[in-house]
Amino acid sequence: MSAAEGPLVVGVDTSTQSTKALVVDAATGRVVASGQAPHTVSSGAGRESDPRQWWDALGDALGQCGEAARQAAAVSVGGQQHGLVTLDAQGEPVRPALLWNDVRSAPQARRLIDELGGAKAWAERTGSVPSASFTVTKWAWLTEHEPESARAVKAVRLPHDYLTERLTGAGTTDRGDVSGTGWWASGTEAYDEQILARVGLDPALLPRVVRPGEVAGTVRDGHGLPFSKGTLVAAGTGDNAAAALGLGLRPGVPVMSLGTSGTVYAVSQHRPADPTGTVAGFADARGDWLPLACTLNCTLAVDRVAALLGLDREAVEPGTDATFLPFLDGERTPNLPHSSGLLYGLRHDTTAGQLLQAAYDGAVHSLLGALDLVLDADADPSAPLLLIGGGARGAAWQQTVRRLSGRPVQIPEARELVALGAAAQAAGLLTGEDAAAVAQRWNTAAGPVLDAVERDEATLDRITGVLSDAAPLLARNADSS
Repeated sequence: MSAAEGPLVVGVDTSTQSTKALVVDAATGRVVASGQAPHTVSSGAGRESDPRQWWDALGDALGQCGEAARQAAAVSVGGQQHGLVTLDAQGEPVRPALLWNDVRSAPQARRLIDELGGAKAWAERTGSVPSASFTVTKWAWLTEHEPESARAVKAVRLPHDYLTERLTGAGTTDRGDVSGTGWWASGTEAYDEQILARVGLDPALLPRVVRPGEVAGTVRDGHGLPFSKGTLVAAGTGDNAAAALGLGLRPGVPVMSLGTSGTVYAVSQHRPADPTGTVAGFADARGDWLPLACTLNCTLAVDRVAALLGLDREAVEPGTDATFLPFLDGERTPNLPHSSGLLYGLRHDTTAGQLLQAAYDGAVHSLLGALDLVLDADADPSAPLLLIGGGARGAAWQQTVRRLSGRPVQIPEARELVALGAAAQAAGLLTGEDAAAVAQRWNTAAGPVLDAVERDEATLDRITGVLSDAAPLLARNADSS
C-alpha cells in the first residue's frame, strides 16, 4: 500500500446480500483497501436476515482490509433501507430483521393508508404513501402476527442504525434513512406521534435523528473490530442517499441504479409529495430531498430468467414481440405486491435470447415509467442518465436502458458508490466539507458516456398495454391476503 496523502476513512455498505467495506484516502478518494463478506436472506413467504450476520460480515470485510482499517480516523455506514430491526433490553435481536423486499405487510399498508386519511394525506404528511416495503407497515404486521415478539421489543432500528449503534453504543439514525420508515414527517422533520400511536410504537424506542454533518459518536471499547477507541462515527444513511453522496449528485441529474432492486432518483430542493405513491419523498443525507421510485425486481430477477433459460445474462437477441413482466418477488412500482412474473406473446419462432431481452425490457420499463415523476419540471431532458449498481457494468443492461430511455447514458467508473458515499460522509467529519462536495472533489461521477439513440416507443407502448390489460390478474391475490 502506497502512502496516503490524507487521513484514511472507512465507508461501509451493508446491503441485502453482503457487507462491503472500503478504506479511502480522504484527500484523494483513492481506495486503498477493500473487503466483502456475505450474509443470508430467507426464502419463502418472507425475506428476513439475522442482524448479527451483518456485524460478523462487517468484521470479516474489515479484516480483509488489513492494517489500513486500523489507521482510519472516521467511519460511516450506509445500508439497505426500510428493514425492521427489533432489539431487546440487551441490544440483541428479538427476531430476524424484516427486509425491504418482504411484502407480507401489504394488507397493513392498505389499512394504514385508509385509517389515516388516504394516500394524499400520507404524501403530504410523510412525503410518501406507504407500501409493503416501508418500516411502519412491517411494524404493524409484527404487532398483528407476532404480538409476543412486539411486546419484547425495547428498541427499533434500521439496518444501518444497528451497525452504527454497535460501534458507538448510542441509538442514532439520519434524515435520509428515517424518511423511508413512514413514521417520520417530512414537513416538520420529526417523528409523527399520531402515526406512531396508530401502530402502537412508543417513540422512546426510536433512535435520535442526527443532523447532516454531525458526529453520531465515537467507537467504543469492546467492539472487536480493527478501529481505535475514539474513532469518529458519522451518522450514516440509507443506501440510495449514500450512493447520491458517492456521486456528489447535483439537483436535476437523473440516476438509475440497477441492483437486486432497481431505483431511479434525483436530488431536489423541493420537498416531494406524490399522492399516487409511485415516487417516495425521501430526504437526502445533506439537507435536500431525494425523490425516488423503486422496483423490487431488477438484476436478480433477470438473472433468474437467464438461469431458467440456460443462458448467460448477456445472451440477448433482438426482434421479439413477446412481453415479459419479471415481477418474480411481487412488485412495488407498479404497486402489485402479490403479482408474479408474466409472459405474453410467445410464438413458435420466439427464441430464448429474445425472451431474455424481453425480461430486460420489462424491468427497465418499470423504472423509466417513474423517471419523469422523479425529476423536477425544469430538469434538463437531455442530461445524461447516470447508470450505477451491479447491472450498470453489463452490456445488455446498458443497451436496454439506452434504447428505452432515449437519453445519453453515463457510466461512472467509480464502483461501490454506497460505500464510497459513506466514506465521503466520514471524510466530511474530518475536513468540515459537505459530503457531496468531497465526492465532487474526488471526481467520482467521471466515466464514459454512451450517446443517445432514438427511443424505442413501440416496445414501451407494447409493455404498457400488456401491463394495463393484465393488472387485474396481477392484483388478483391481494384481497385474499
